[in-house]
Amino acid sequence: MTIELVPSILSANFARLADDAKAALDGGGTVLHLDVMDGHFVPNITIGPPVVASLRKALPDVTFDCHLMIENPDNFIPAFAEAGANWISVHQEACVHLHRTLQLIEEHGCRSGVVINPATPVHTLDEVLDMVHHVLVMSVNPGFGGQRFIPWSLNKIKTLAEVRETLGMSYRIEVDGGVAVDTVGDIVRAGAELLVAGNAVFGRGDIRENAKKLLGAARAAMLTRA
Repeated sequence: MTIELVPSILSANFARLADDAKAALDGGGTVLHLDVMDGHFVPNITIGPPVVASLRKALPDVTFDCHLMIENPDNFIPAFAEAGANWISVHQEACVHLHRTLQLIEEHGCRSGVVINPATPVHTLDEVLDMVHHVLVMSVNPGFGGQRFIPWSLNKIKTLAEVRETLGMSYRIEVDGGVAVDTVGDIVRAGAELLVAGNAVFGRGDIRENAKKLLGAARAAMLTRA
């Protein structure tokens, strides 16, 4: 599958959010990752549907990957879909009726994704893998950017890749947390293709060049993937 860089605006300058996002996309990003946090499911508060709607006006043609790190996501899925989300992912840990929640996302015209935290086993997703567009592996504990990659996340990525091949499924494998030049090679070789990166793109230096460098390292690793 095609490797894609998914810049996360969590690490962007919110005073110039659209400009920073455009720079990351100019550097090779193809999907924009929007982290939504409620201060309950995770210990941080970020953005809601109004910010997504405003960003949609500035970036009318970009795929928005909305990652809902919130309690009771069913209550907010319609609003994020209306605001301009294309993909909406929810945490396995936050959904009492996960299958129903994923159906709700699809009913609102978005592609559905499911997310697992570092301590959640991959096989808790066995019953929904055939209905999701992507599976997002959190390779840090969710809530804050700039954390170090948790190495055993690679085993989860490998397992998801093996299950996908064995069962002939088509879900994509996304990784979020600690994705950087020094970790992206192992992540890609493990089987991931949607690479969420915040601090490595927006943290310091030129955003475009950071994105180009990270995507280049990912593509180089893809050539050595078995």
